[in-house]
Amino acid sequence: NSRPKVVLEVAGLCSGRGVSDVSFTLNEGEVLGLGGVLGSGRTEIARALFGLDPMTAGEIRVGGRRLHLRGPADAIAAGLALVTENRKSEGLFFNFDGRSNISSASLPRFSMFGFLDLQREDREVTKIARLLELSKGAEEKSVQHLSGGNQQKVVLARWLLSEAKVLILDEPTQGIDIGAKLAVYRLINQLTAQGCAIVLISSDHDEL
Repeated sequence: NSRPKVVLEVAGLCSGRGVSDVSFTLNEGEVLGLGGVLGSGRTEIARALFGLDPMTAGEIRVGGRRLHLRGPADAIAAGLALVTENRKSEGLFFNFDGRSNISSASLPRFSMFGFLDLQREDREVTKIARLLELSKGAEEKSVQHLSGGNQQKVVLARWLLSEAKVLILDEPTQGIDIGAKLAVYRLINQLTAQGCAIVLISSDHDEL
């Protein structure tokens, strides 16, 4: 599904957490595999791209425009999304149900004058949940009671709803069963067909 249009350009990226002189380009509809053993800096690259760790050098361009990252909010506004490796400590709000977790990155779309349009939120979340084949009733349940596969789908659903242009997936199939893995792979194919670009971080050689 890769197309000639460049979506993300990274040049000479450095951060205080061991990332040094990282450069690559990512095209529309492309999946860029990023491999390496534990501790090689894969996750640190993702954190720097998403504004979680401050850059010390280099530049990031999205759609040809230089991105000035002060934090994750700037990355989200530019169309970047990060599915973290540890969904339990970094990816989910365990005191929220599935619906609230899914809509959490898109609240401005459902808000007017400080009030949340709950009906619109429900419609949009249900549509995404069906696309990802979430288990029945997962939107109403607290995420702590969902299976690992459904928890991962909730995190993915959040960024699909945000209509991100670039998805950074850090070990997206770690700790989930084969059925959920296949659902993630099908989703990657669907997203790239629609023009989304993906950075896939994995320690699984066969997956890459």
